[in-house]
Amino acid sequence: MAYLAGMMVLSVQAGAPNNGRSEETVSRVKFARIRGRKYPYVSAQAARRWIRETMVERGSVPSPVTRVGKAQGKAQKANTQADPVRYPDDDLFGYMRAGAKKDDAATTLRDSPFMLGTLMSVEPAYPTEDFGVMSRGVTEPVLHGHEFYTADLAAPFLLDLPRIGTFTLPGADGVGRPNYLTQEQVLQVAEAAALGATTGPFRDQPAVRLPLEERRRRAALLPEAIAHLSGGAKQALHYGDRVPALIVLVAFKGGINPLGHVIDSDSDTGVRVRGDVLVQELEAWAGEWEGPVRIGWRPGFRDQAREDFEKQCERQLAEGTIVVDHPRTVLLKLAEELRAGELDGWFDDPEPR
Repeated sequence: MAYLAGMMVLSVQAGAPNNGRSEETVSRVKFARIRGRKYPYVSAQAARRWIRETMVERGSVPSPVTRVGKAQGKAQKANTQADPVRYPDDDLFGYMRAGAKKDDAATTLRDSPFMLGTLMSVEPAYPTEDFGVMSRGVTEPVLHGHEFYTADLAAPFLLDLPRIGTFTLPGADGVGRPNYLTQEQVLQVAEAAALGATTGPFRDQPAVRLPLEERRRRAALLPEAIAHLSGGAKQALHYGDRVPALIVLVAFKGGINPLGHVIDSDSDTGVRVRGDVLVQELEAWAGEWEGPVRIGWRPGFRDQAREDFEKQCERQLAEGTIVVDHPRTVLLKLAEELRAGELDGWFDDPEPR
């Protein structure tokens, strides 16, 4: 196996976790308009930031950020160190650091091995505008407002495990993009080699790979962070738990996510997990995935939907093809297995048939 495919659902209760552009004195939440109806969402950029910052809270050392350009009207940038050898977040979340136009060799970028979709409400939800007044210590009260909503937000994600801790090298013909190191960064390869890194071909490109033990550790950081996830806007007024209420995970050979239609909504129960769809997808992709399918489902979340799902997948649950537990338990167990080397086959591309 090479990829970990998944779907996650966040349950937002009277929250405003990701703000849109404000209008005069009203803070708006982000939403998409689909067939005339509003679907609140949290952008992937915001959710990735929550995960990244939770990793830091859990002890991971972040890549320092430098802001470039201060003059108004001129290009402004904020770059990390773009050092994936030293910093796990540069490795896992990617970056782009552009050099001067005359020095293209200083430009470097890395596609993220961790890919996340937009956390979109599974059913229409219309934000409520909360009216507020600031009257403390002023003779003329200041009026303001903000939006909040209640909705279940779902998003697909994909983790390219072999690319964690794997960095391509620039060739004479320019091969190596879009995950390459600059000539300056190539000097870091010697430092990495002293730590046990190896060089060799990776997906038809020259590359350096960090030791397997370090790649295991970095892969485990993501499920550990999601198991403790916190963050989001308006926490002082609309505090909310951000640990997923529901998460589905399956190891897959290719960069495909077979779970895209497994989670939808029902007019009576709200979000639901389509056990019939999941079973058909697993049958269609037989030989391309590795069991078990891991499902984390928080107690008390959509109990009727859970009962319906367990009836649809009764045989698979009895056989252990599908396992269901608390999201925190599922994620931490996955992280433990990654660290312990029990899933080392996931860190290399499958042999071609």
